[in-house]
Amino acid sequence: MPDSIHLTVATVVPRDGRYLMVRESDGGLEVINQPAGHVEPGETLQQAALRETLEETGWQVRLTGLLGFSHYRSPRNGKTYYRVTFVADPVAEVPGAVLDPDILAVHWLSHDELRGSGQLRSPLVLSDIEKHIGNIFYPLDFICNISGDY
Repeated sequence: MPDSIHLTVATVVPRDGRYLMVRESDGGLEVINQPAGHVEPGETLQQAALRETLEETGWQVRLTGLLGFSHYRSPRNGKTYYRVTFVADPVAEVPGAVLDPDILAVHWLSHDELRGSGQLRSPLVLSDIEKHIGNIFYPLDFICNISGDY
């Protein structure tokens, strides 16, 4: 059977030397991840990143750059993930926001805390944080959204 392919987005949101992260349930395991999820039909990558960040953390953010495009095949489930990661500034925490049911907690964690956690959802989590620390990102207009008939 062919590998399952998934297009996902993630958002790296820094504030005061810490990063907006979620503790979530993934197949019975508790793991740490950036706000992330699948792109829904009809959504742009940017819309998906903003939606997933709000749904998973209760935070509204402003996208400021593109960290990159990653490929990862999970040895645990055999799925291949193509992930577009954005960097964003926190704007406001939404009072009373209802989070996705898989989200157990929202945290602001430092790079050192993430490196030492041993509970990251995938190697992409730390890789994206380190890209941000290294100032490796691209302008948002790197992604071209075209709609309508051709």
